[in-house]
Amino acid sequence: MSGNRSRGGGGGYSNGYNPSNMESGMSASETNANIMEQQNNDRIDELSEQVARLKGLTIDIGNEVKEQNSLLDDMGDGFANTRDLLAGSLRRIGTMLESGGAKHMCYMVGFVVFVMVFLYWVMTHKGTDGA
Repeated sequence: MSGNRSRGGGGGYSNGYNPSNMESGMSASETNANIMEQQNNDRIDELSEQVARLKGLTIDIGNEVKEQNSLLDDMGDGFANTRDLLAGSLRRIGTMLESGGAKHMCYMVGFVVFVMVFLYWVMTHKGTDGA
């Protein structure tokens, strides 16, 4: 009776060696290694997905920066054109004032005041009528 119990339960061997469990002990080690390998593969897959997302974001950011730079360049060109237009207008106004005197100055001031009042009226009525 004691022979069967010591062999089947594994308690009869002093060094832990049990011939019936030798294959299951190795398979447990292999199973453990396989589980760890699977976890590592899962984490590698997760990292790959995150890297792919980050790559996509950096590409999108790069495209956005290019678009913004293009818009800023266009705005700079527009401001340069406006500056040139205003400089030409001021030069012509100066020439007109030198040749025409105070009469032309009064006409111009009246015109500017009219334009400002008209723009104010348009902006205030646009806000109330458009709602």
